[in-house]
Amino acid sequence: MASKKISLSSLCVREFEDNVSTRPHQLPIYATSSFEFDSIEQGIEIFTGKRQGHVYGRYGNPTIDTVSTKLAQLEAYGTGLNAYGYLTSSGMSAIATVALSLLKAGDTILTQEDLYGGTTELLNKVLSQSGIKTLYTDLNETDAVEQLLTSDRSIRMIYFETPANPTLRCIDIRQMARLGKKYGVFTCADNTFCTPLLQQPLALGIDYVIHSTTKYLNGHGNSIAGVIIGHDEQHRKKIWTTLKLLGTTCNAWDAWLINNGLKTLALRMQKHSENAMSVATFLAGHSRVRKVNYNGLKNHAYHETAASQMKAFGGMLSFEVDGDLAFTLGVMNRMQFCTLAPTLGDVDTLVLHPATSSHLNIDKAQREKSGITDGLIRVSVGIEDSNDIIDDLDQALNGQ
Repeated sequence: MASKKISLSSLCVREFEDNVSTRPHQLPIYATSSFEFDSIEQGIEIFTGKRQGHVYGRYGNPTIDTVSTKLAQLEAYGTGLNAYGYLTSSGMSAIATVALSLLKAGDTILTQEDLYGGTTELLNKVLSQSGIKTLYTDLNETDAVEQLLTSDRSIRMIYFETPANPTLRCIDIRQMARLGKKYGVFTCADNTFCTPLLQQPLALGIDYVIHSTTKYLNGHGNSIAGVIIGHDEQHRKKIWTTLKLLGTTCNAWDAWLINNGLKTLALRMQKHSENAMSVATFLAGHSRVRKVNYNGLKNHAYHETAASQMKAFGGMLSFEVDGDLAFTLGVMNRMQFCTLAPTLGDVDTLVLHPATSSHLNIDKAQREKSGITDGLIRVSVGIEDSNDIIDDLDQALNGQ
């Protein structure tokens, strides 16, 4: 209780002692920008690293740290690894932070051509300004990848997403981990499409995993954040320092929303996967569909790779319509149940046209080479009744 000697106006300003008598059942939101020290000596010890403690929201926060620890344990589940996690302000900031932490001017990132469009732009337009180069290749051509690693010693990181967005092409995670270790380069996998419920890159030998937690981990479309998960203590401080100084830290509210979503993650991923399989099977038999990209289909080019490293095939698919751009856009405009929205991983079904949105600023020849044509439609299959999703896609495809 504040001293009675202070004025009434000062009493209004003072922070009273937290009156918690029993432990809250749900994780609290610590909506504070800074933390108090019991003494200046305690503050010095925390700032110098002699003891653990929170000091400033940009450095960390109990809500944020609790959720990042939970995500790290999910990714490392069953591996015995002592993983750590850092929540960031978005999936893009997670990629930028891990790259800027581990790489320097003159280093090269080796990656695939069919990345999410925003990631390609980040590499080409932002990281390149820091002198970090990018080399694109087919990461499934293992011999060619090894030749590049042998001939170009500036390659310091292999970065990939599997399944790829939006082609669903899979990368052999074990091979990337093997080559990374053989040539002493970092490996980093974007596991957003799968979540640790379906795929665990750390268990297969990868150094770092990133997520856009905005997607499946949150699952409800009301939070934007990302996470970096690793287990190498040697570089942990570098990542935290970059995060702290760039200010790419997450906030307590978004962290709390992620935590809330995680509670239904297992149930949601099961239903997403079941529905996506039903939708993909339907689309594969439709006369107005040229091609379906879904790893659960046994005739998909990467079915075997996916089956070897995924527990289920997830909720993402894409398909190419049999028609020109005008017809493709007409299909999307005729959808009534599915939602046109530039995100994925929500509980409802979301549809996107990559060529005019996520990959708009990617060179047309590059995106078409990767299978991202004007006729490609990406579907984030929700957890609704699958018949409702299929009926909507059917009427949209059959319309004129």
